[in-house]
Amino acid sequence: MRKTLIGLAALAAAALAAPAANAQGTIKIGVILPYSGQFADTGIQLDNGIKLYMKEHGDMVAGKKIEIIRKDVGGIAPDVAKRLAQELIVRDKVDILAGFALTPNALAAGDVSAEAKKFMVVMNAATSIITTKSPYMARTSLTTPQLNETFGAWAATKGGVKKLYTMVSDFGPGHDAEQAFQRGFKDAGGEIVGSVRFPVANPDFSAFVQRAKDLNPEGIYVWIPGGAQPAAIQKALAERGMDSSKIKIFGQGELTIEDALKSTGDTAVGTITVFHYDPNHDSALNRAFVKGMNEMANRNPDIFSVGGYDGMHLIYEALKKTNGNADGEALITAAKGMKWESPRGPVAIDPETRDIIQTVYIRRVEKVDGNLVNVEFDKVENVKDPVKARMKTN
Repeated sequence: MRKTLIGLAALAAAALAAPAANAQGTIKIGVILPYSGQFADTGIQLDNGIKLYMKEHGDMVAGKKIEIIRKDVGGIAPDVAKRLAQELIVRDKVDILAGFALTPNALAAGDVSAEAKKFMVVMNAATSIITTKSPYMARTSLTTPQLNETFGAWAATKGGVKKLYTMVSDFGPGHDAEQAFQRGFKDAGGEIVGSVRFPVANPDFSAFVQRAKDLNPEGIYVWIPGGAQPAAIQKALAERGMDSSKIKIFGQGELTIEDALKSTGDTAVGTITVFHYDPNHDSALNRAFVKGMNEMANRNPDIFSVGGYDGMHLIYEALKKTNGNADGEALITAAKGMKWESPRGPVAIDPETRDIIQTVYIRRVEKVDGNLVNVEFDKVENVKDPVKARMKTN
């Protein structure tokens, strides 16, 4: 990988030159996503959200034309993400950075945002600390603790279990989810009777499931990435008599996303998960969102699509408030405290942390008209990132 020679002086000069680009009537948004590699579908779905929003709302805001410049980061590649962010600012003269499906890439680009004083919108990456990397950054997706600490408390108080075993993938997001869920569960009076972390790539779930079964917990909490793993772990649980008909299975929404349910079959019925968005969410705005996505991309939206869609909404509305001024300080000031109705429900940008505040949904897999779907049956409203909330009080 070639080294970049772009440094702080060039970034500072690019920031000073930004008003000249705006004066010409175009605001450039540099979008950094994995359009190739194992996370390509994540990048494509997030980009679909960007495209749909612009299709519905046009490419003119506050008298300025919006131009998207897309860059493929290829996967988890923080060095590449940082270089692309620098090149977008210095060479392409972008006014705003956006996208960022993966935490390491968002953290790396956050340094560039801070140095160049550029507004940056994180549309997916979910590790809590990300927004601390730049004062010009806002996030329109989620934080992993926001979902899982809330879910842990719910499981202990409303989920009907007091003794629970946790199983997560052995990398950063899995660790975040495990710690958050356990914290919420224990603080609400539950007991974690055991835990295990399994390899991210090609894990053999059977041995890990047997270890959990030997402890005879009342429930199991699972966090795994998407792809083929949700169906594989559901199969391993069922083969050892640990499916949802015999023990309560909890997990973050990836465990029962739409594509996973097509492979899982009826063994997933009864699985309880937490998420912030599902295409089956019952609202007029979401029905229109799903219809628009199917007409444009011939598929349902997902959490990545809604992150991109809401990210563009935040950018458009911030630009309206600044009358087209794309200065980083002006845009982040406009973004703080902004509220709107999303396809996922009511959301807001926390004026202190610049993270999203949203409803956390508890869902159960049910068979509806012959199809397996996630049915929302409980929710917790106005949830902030609990990690930053504790930092504020300590």
